[in-house]
Amino acid sequence: MQEVNVANDDRTRKLLLGLLLDGVGMISFTIPLLGEFSDVIWAPVAAFIMTRMYKGRVGRVASVLTFIEEALPFTDIIPSFTITWIYTYYFQRNNNDA
Repeated sequence: MQEVNVANDDRTRKLLLGLLLDGVGMISFTIPLLGEFSDVIWAPVAAFIMTRMYKGRVGRVASVLTFIEEALPFTDIIPSFTITWIYTYYFQRNNNDA
C-alpha cells in the first residue's frame, strides 16, 4: 500500500514540476526579442532536466524534442514537460498493460 502512495507522490511531483518548467519556458514567449534570446540558454537546460526527470528512451527522445521546441522561435507555447508526463503515465502505461 505504501508503495502505491510513493508512486502517486512521484507522479504528482513530476506533474507539478513539469507544469512549473513549462511555465518557465513560456515566460520567454511573453518578452519580445529578449525572450527568444533567453531560449538559447533555456533550451539545453530544459533538455537536461527532461533527461533527469524521465529515464530511458522516453527521457532521451523527450529531451531532444524539448531542446528543438525551446530553440525554435515561437514554439514556446508547447508544454513539452506536461506532454511527456501524459505520455509516460497514461499512454505508455496502457501500452505495457496490453
